[in-house]
Amino acid sequence: MRPRRRLKRHIGFSAEHRCFKPCGVRNSTLEQIVLEEDEFEAIRLIDYEGLYQQECAQKMGISRTTFSRTIEGARKKIADALLNGKSIIINTKEL
Repeated sequence: MRPRRRLKRHIGFSAEHRCFKPCGVRNSTLEQIVLEEDEFEAIRLIDYEGLYQQECAQKMGISRTTFSRTIEGARKKIADALLNGKSIIINTKEL
């Protein structure tokens, strides 16, 4: 049985800065957390734009439950990076 094909997500913003790291630490010595483009968009919509999950899911063209899993994973990655001094790399198609 094959897994279900992943739906294309609608991304309404492109990250200008693709790497964030703790100050005063060389990037080559840091562990990296990769934030996928759809996770970045989920953070932007819900935390920056202040939309509800259903609105975010509609804008991204995914179900609310998929959005919920996406935002949960994104927030966990960001918390890990902040609490453990890791760099965050935003994985975009342009990379």
